[in-house]
Amino acid sequence: MNARAVYIALVVFLSTGNLHSQPEGYYAPAEGLTGAELKQALHELIDDHAVAGYAELWDHFYHTDRRSDGTIWDMYSDNPDGENPYVYEFGTDQCGNYAGEGDCYNREHSFPKNWFGGDVEPMYTDLFHIYPTDGYVNNRRSNHPYGETEHPSWTSLNGSRVGASSVEGYTGTVFEPVDAYKGDLARTYFYMAVRYYTEDSTWPGSDMTSGAEPLPWALDMLLEWHHNDPVSEKETARNEAVYEIQGNRNPFIDRPEWVEAVWDVSGGTGSASDHPGTVFLYPNPTAGAVSFSLPVRVEKEGVLRIYRLTGVLLHEEPLAVRSSRRCDFSFLTPGLYILEIRTPHGTFRGKLVIK
Repeated sequence: MNARAVYIALVVFLSTGNLHSQPEGYYAPAEGLTGAELKQALHELIDDHAVAGYAELWDHFYHTDRRSDGTIWDMYSDNPDGENPYVYEFGTDQCGNYAGEGDCYNREHSFPKNWFGGDVEPMYTDLFHIYPTDGYVNNRRSNHPYGETEHPSWTSLNGSRVGASSVEGYTGTVFEPVDAYKGDLARTYFYMAVRYYTEDSTWPGSDMTSGAEPLPWALDMLLEWHHNDPVSEKETARNEAVYEIQGNRNPFIDRPEWVEAVWDVSGGTGSASDHPGTVFLYPNPTAGAVSFSLPVRVEKEGVLRIYRLTGVLLHEEPLAVRSSRRCDFSFLTPGLYILEIRTPHGTFRGKLVIK
């Protein structure tokens, strides 16, 4: 057997689920943690990965996104329920120019690069969010957030859709992948939020993210995608392949339960000391309407209060607290306020700017 045949056999072996294991003790520093402490521990474990050149991504795709038949595994064109509308061969079908679907494949930053500032390393070549995809579909996705749309303006041959968002909290244009890959992309975004935790303060952000962190509307949607589309053999094999290249892993593929432990701590799990006492507000400044997100999920009623900076209480209302909520504070005059949310898990505060 020549070297090429050995390599192909190894890729097939990886893609069939026979070589899937976490390095012993890899996650030991994170065991037993929740909330911000778990997020920080995971960040330290997967930080400082080996950085490859942008041109090398073409070759890395051979290892990370190859089907057992040798063709490219493209989540934007794959049809999990039937025959694929087209398939790509490595190298020979590389973009290039394209006029429509099926012309060529390129390198898709599923977390668009202008959201983190452009050709900036290590994000620019981080394989955990870069996938080989059809060039035309990639172009139609553009820099739109992932989302769900009930009224698509365009639909790809595999059923991916572009259209106005039907997700509560966001009304702009979104790109909706097929259901079979929604969990893959949700765990991609959870990886980005942890890998670049505390390193994203200068990122431009987007309508879907603040730095690397999903905004409230996106977080709720991604949590749902994560639940509805569990980790697949494809993801597990890809996690192993990227680990061999970069030296880090996506912890939410290895340990899917940690998604809830970081972002969705249920009532009775964890304590106020597990989480930072900050409420996340978006947009901020605001003309009145604002979404807020807590680092805990609780179902029991809480209390929302608005204070002046001097400590004078201006407004109070009961609140059925979940991970996110949208409120209208247009009754406030322009200025700086303190928004406080009291829950069974602790008290959370943030500065609110009314413009």
